[in-house]
Amino acid sequence: MNVKLKVWRQKNASTSGKLVEYTLANIDPDMSFLEMFDVLNGELTQKGEEPIIFDHDCREGICGSCSMFVNGRAHGPQTGGAVCQLYMRSFRDGETIVVEPWRSRAFPIIKDLSVDRSAFDRIVQSGGYISVNTGSAPDANEILVPRQIQESTMDAAACIACGACVAACKNASAMLFVGAQVSRFALLPQGQSERRERAERMVAQMDSEGFGACSFTGACAVECPASVPLEAITRLNREYLGAKLISPGNES
Repeated sequence: MNVKLKVWRQKNASTSGKLVEYTLANIDPDMSFLEMFDVLNGELTQKGEEPIIFDHDCREGICGSCSMFVNGRAHGPQTGGAVCQLYMRSFRDGETIVVEPWRSRAFPIIKDLSVDRSAFDRIVQSGGYISVNTGSAPDANEILVPRQIQESTMDAAACIACGACVAACKNASAMLFVGAQVSRFALLPQGQSERRERAERMVAQMDSEGFGACSFTGACAVECPASVPLEAITRLNREYLGAKLISPGNES
């Protein structure tokens, strides 16, 4: 198959960028989207041109590195998968494909399609931990956790921190990501020690990073490759409000 690409090229965060057109011929429909970029970069290198910079690591939909807007959708036209799980057979022969980086003040462009998502790391560092002294490994059944709690926790922990929720939100909100991080600790007995402070610290860090407010459209959950449910945002709001109500100075 033949495709035309319009790819965002930008030297760094302080310079202007633009869409640059490329044409590829005889692309295997079973090739992944990132493999197609490998072919394109090989051709650019042979011509003496600078290859397109994009993030990737595992290429198995686990690491969350491949942050791309493809034809106006985070991670492309498929639902429930990252760009590395997108295949060229999802496009028509001769189609024009527009590829852009995440658009958010909190995710400054490093170069081309690569963005700095370290804001997520700082949010996790602000409260995504427990201070319980574990000692040696406990028996698996020492602390009993109901199955419903287990499943809800695993749904939240499935987040791969890719940033698709931010990219899909018209306000560039990180509420689904933060909700997932709060939920995976708040539901388990081991996470109760910092439960109040966790929600306050992580929301405060999210705001300081420049993420927007929740748009209430649900686009974040639709584009999430890990299918983190909107329930995570509900739980975040509940945890945060509960923490504020019992914070020093607010006790009744």
